[in-house]
Amino acid sequence: MTRPVHIIGAGLAGSEAAWQMARLGLPVVLHEMRPVRTTPAHQTGDFAELVCSNSFRADDPQTSAIGILHREMRRLDSLILAAADAHKVPAGGALAVDRESFAQHVTAALTACPQVSIVRNEVNGLPPSDWDQVIIATGPLTSPALAEAIRALTGEADLAFFDAIAPIVERETIDMSKAWFQSRYDRVGPEGDGADYINCPLSREQYEAFIDGLIAGETIAFKEFEGTPYFDGCLPIEVMAERGRETLRHGPMKPFGLTNPHGPDRKPYAVVQLRQDNRLGTLFNMVGFQTKLKHAAQVALFRTIPGLEGANFVRLGGLHRNAYLNAPKVLDARLRLKADPRLRFAGQITGCEGYVESAAIGLLAGRLAAAERLGLPLDPPPPTTALGALVNHITGGHIAVIDAGRSSFQPMNVNFGLFPPLTSAPKAEDGKRLRGPDKAAAKKCALSARAAADLDQWIGAAARSAAE
Repeated sequence: MTRPVHIIGAGLAGSEAAWQMARLGLPVVLHEMRPVRTTPAHQTGDFAELVCSNSFRADDPQTSAIGILHREMRRLDSLILAAADAHKVPAGGALAVDRESFAQHVTAALTACPQVSIVRNEVNGLPPSDWDQVIIATGPLTSPALAEAIRALTGEADLAFFDAIAPIVERETIDMSKAWFQSRYDRVGPEGDGADYINCPLSREQYEAFIDGLIAGETIAFKEFEGTPYFDGCLPIEVMAERGRETLRHGPMKPFGLTNPHGPDRKPYAVVQLRQDNRLGTLFNMVGFQTKLKHAAQVALFRTIPGLEGANFVRLGGLHRNAYLNAPKVLDARLRLKADPRLRFAGQITGCEGYVESAAIGLLAGRLAAAERLGLPLDPPPPTTALGALVNHITGGHIAVIDAGRSSFQPMNVNFGLFPPLTSAPKAEDGKRLRGPDKAAAKKCALSARAAADLDQWIGAAARSAAE
């Protein structure tokens, strides 16, 4: 008799992982602590309960990376996407759902599945040693006992409980006629060349206006259960600005050791630095710019920074409770814990952000666990697919940088900046180079077409291996 795989947590990721394994005929024990033990955010005992928005975001695979991920999950028989499609509500080009009926659909599907045994209990601490395969999908509100056990196993610094999220910009949308590459004092780091940061200069007038905008900007309040998790070295920029108008200029916006090669004013009054965020070099994060400003306020304010007027922000700043692993360090390419490979992780605890991304990593974790149980070879999807790009970021695509003793790895939504660049730029039908909006649209369409073809190849290879 095949031994079951235990899945801890019946949120989006855990539910999807259980469904994928069950569809492959494998027994699953799904552990969910609700309603025996509740969380500050959940209201019911239903699986896959949506605690924030009811939106799964844009559904067009030609214009958005999340739309490509929707398409891939549908192609892979996702329970979460099937439930979303069955219970969608009007939302323009987005996929939004009726929360209650969506969660009830997922709960009913898994309850009726003969391969899935449901246990309503809290797993206190690490799973028993006789559970030889486990998927931990407990999300950002992981119970304290389990979180402490994971932290003890991974290391004190490798399980964060609060995100201090800096905005991330697509490299190609930064205006390099105003910005420039340089490290402070031209220092050469272990993997650098003395020109490792993109620098955006501000005059005194621009800096003063920026500070005014920060102080006046509308912020997001902490949820009641989050408390106020500010800590030294990671204050929101608006809090620093409130402590004195020169604080930022002597902190993350200090201009010292930098020389602007553009224009007559070689010594800027203040500088915003951006640091490479992924190995592809397609994404750069705004160093020290964690913030509680609302997203619209962030975009409006940050686009006043010279060089960022046309920037595409693939992620905006934030600061909130979110238990997640330093995944590139502690997980392998198949989402297994290096310190204890019987434990596989899925969902937000791996360092992805968003409903769909959490479910997608659950889908992959379920398929990888099933392949391992069946003795079949299965590599993660190629990074040219949305699913592969996301898992590649989680397990190895991030550049390891330590800030104030903490890893700089932070949760990420799927976005086009995670995809490997195209080998050649798309061109118009007459063979001429595209520019502006036409170029951006053509690039997205080309990335989408490549992703679809490469996913089909991956599915085909997996099917051939299973048949042999």
